[in-house]
Amino acid sequence: MQLRLSRLLTRSAWLNVHTYLALSLGLVFSIIGLTGSLCIYSEELDTLFNPDLYIEATQQPLQSPDQIIAAVRAAHPNRHGVWTLEMPRTPHSPITAWFENPAESTGAFYAPLVVAVHPYTGKVLSSRFWGQTLTTYITDLHTQLLLDGFGRQIMAVLAWLLCVSVCSGLYLWWPKNSHVLAAFSVRHDQGLCRFIFDLHRLLGVFSATLLLILAFTGFHLAYPPLLEYLTSAEGMGHGDEGPTVRSSAIPNDRPIKLQEAVLIARAPFPSSEVRRISTPRGETGTYRINLRQRDEINQHHPMTTVWIDRWSGQIRDVQNPQKFSSGQRFTTWMWPLHTGEAYGNTGKFLWFLGGLSPAFLYVSGLWHWLYRRGAVQDRPVDIAALGQHLLATVQNAYHLSQKAWIYLKPKLQKLLNYLNTINK
Repeated sequence: MQLRLSRLLTRSAWLNVHTYLALSLGLVFSIIGLTGSLCIYSEELDTLFNPDLYIEATQQPLQSPDQIIAAVRAAHPNRHGVWTLEMPRTPHSPITAWFENPAESTGAFYAPLVVAVHPYTGKVLSSRFWGQTLTTYITDLHTQLLLDGFGRQIMAVLAWLLCVSVCSGLYLWWPKNSHVLAAFSVRHDQGLCRFIFDLHRLLGVFSATLLLILAFTGFHLAYPPLLEYLTSAEGMGHGDEGPTVRSSAIPNDRPIKLQEAVLIARAPFPSSEVRRISTPRGETGTYRINLRQRDEINQHHPMTTVWIDRWSGQIRDVQNPQKFSSGQRFTTWMWPLHTGEAYGNTGKFLWFLGGLSPAFLYVSGLWHWLYRRGAVQDRPVDIAALGQHLLATVQNAYHLSQKAWIYLKPKLQKLLNYLNTINK
C-alpha cells in the first residue's frame, strides 16, 4: 500500500496529472477565465454597447422610489408581483428594476426582466430579459456554461480540478534549495520554446494564489449549500434574499410609501447607503430595504437588510453584518472575493488580469507539449526584435480594433435593437 502511494506522489505522476488536466480542460479553464474578466466590467460593457443607458450628470434631484416604481408599473401594467429597485452606484448609471419571474421566462433557470430607468426623469430606457443581452450571455457562460443548473454543478467540479491543476503546477515548479533563483529566471538564450516555457512557469507561480482564491470562491458560489451548512449561514449565500418576513398588522387603506419605508429602514443605520428596495409579496408581504454600511466588504451585494411592515410602518426584522458570526461573515465574503470588488477598483483590475492568465498558461503549456513531441520547431530569440515585433503587434491590434469597432458598432446596435424589440 505504501509503495503504491509513493508511486502516486512521484514527480512523473504529478506531471501526468498536470499535463492531462491541461490538455483536456485547459481550453475550458481559458474560456471561464476570459468570461470572468469580462464579467468584472459587465456594467461598463453594457453601457458601451447601449449608449442610451449612460446618464448625463445633472443638478436635478433623483426621482423618489415611488415615482420610479410607478413609471416601471406603467410600462409593465400586467406584471403583478415583487419589483426590486437597484439604486445607481455612480451618477452616470440608471436605476435597475428587477422582475424575477416574468411569464415569458417560465421554465427558464434564471431569466428575470431587467428594466433600466432614468434616475432623474423616471423615463424607462430599456426592458430586457436576462440572457438575451451580450453581457448577461457572457455571465451565463461564465457561471453555468449555458447549461443552467447542471452547468452550475459542472462548474463546481471544474473549480476543484483547477485547484488540482494549480497545485500540481506549483509542485512541479518547486525549486530545490540550491536552485531558488533559477526557478524565477526567464532564459532567452536557449531558444523560443525555453523562453515561452519559463514565462509559463513564472506566470503560473505569480498567478497561483489568485487562481486558487477564484477556484475556491467559485466552487462555493456554484454550490453554496456546503459552505452555508459548515458555517451555519443558511440563506446568506450570494443571491439569497434572507428570511421570509411577514406583516403582522391588519391590512388598511393607508399603506406606507416606498420612500417612507426607506426613511424608517435607515433609522438604525443613518450613515448607510440605500442599495435595493423590494416591494411586498402579497397582502402579508413586507418591504425589504437593502443598505450598505461603510465598512462592508460587499460593494454590489451588501448584507445590511431591514424589513418594514407596509401596513404599520414598523420594523419587522433587521440583518446587521456587524453582528454576524465569523462563519457567516466568511460566507458573505465569497462574492466580493471572487469578483475582486473587496479591494476596490485596483482589486477588480488585478482580478481582470488574473482571469486572462489561464488562457496564456494554456497556450504556452500547449506550445511546450507540442515542442516536446516534435510538432513545432524551436528558433532563436532576439529580444530587441521581439520587443519591436510586440510593439508593432500592439499598434496594429489597436488600429485594427478601431476599424473593427467602427464597422461593428452599427451592426451590434442593430442586433441589440432587434433583441429589445423581441423582448417588448
